[in-house]
Amino acid sequence: MPADFIRIYPENPDERRIRQVVECLRDGGLVIYPTDTVYGLGCDIFNSRAVEKIARIKGIKPQKNDFSFICYDLSHIADYARVGNGAFKIMKKVLPGPYTFILDANSKVPKLLNTNKKTVGIRVPDNLIPRYMVKELGNPIVTTSIKDDDEVIEYSTDPELIFEKFQHQVDIIIDGGYGGNIGSTVVRATGEEIEIVREGLGDTSLFL
Repeated sequence: MPADFIRIYPENPDERRIRQVVECLRDGGLVIYPTDTVYGLGCDIFNSRAVEKIARIKGIKPQKNDFSFICYDLSHIADYARVGNGAFKIMKKVLPGPYTFILDANSKVPKLLNTNKKTVGIRVPDNLIPRYMVKELGNPIVTTSIKDDDEVIEYSTDPELIFEKFQHQVDIIIDGGYGGNIGSTVVRATGEEIEIVREGLGDTSLFL
């Protein structure tokens, strides 16, 4: 049975449709959704079977995952990671935005997500669709980028083409308009150290 293909407008997400997506996540479903950078594939971070399914789709072992997860806002991040003063000041400036922050994980992060690692990647994207999903769900969702097989374009941007490719692997695909094809800027902010790991869409001059 193919995935549901749901149109949600990022400027004003329909609450009923967000609830439909969240019910799917609560049931262990996989969802593809837009962010402020590229389209992401995700599930409830506390559903280990769903996380394992995503690992299979990505062709990796669950224990070797480098998935990040989406939080609703800064105060939500503090529930799952330790944030130093320097990192907090910067995150307050740039979030929501196209950044992934690598932070020291705390005990609330499920073991499957930080196996053999003491850090986690956390996003607060500047897109209301995934943020409302997280708010309604009550906890973060896994996020990993949807890659394209094309040698020139790294990320899939057209939701209809994403549907064609993934309709039999996931439960819901959200059409939130065309996505971007540049990933987030990745920033390591463990302890008081701030380091740009990967330059992406986010402005790195804000960290100088």
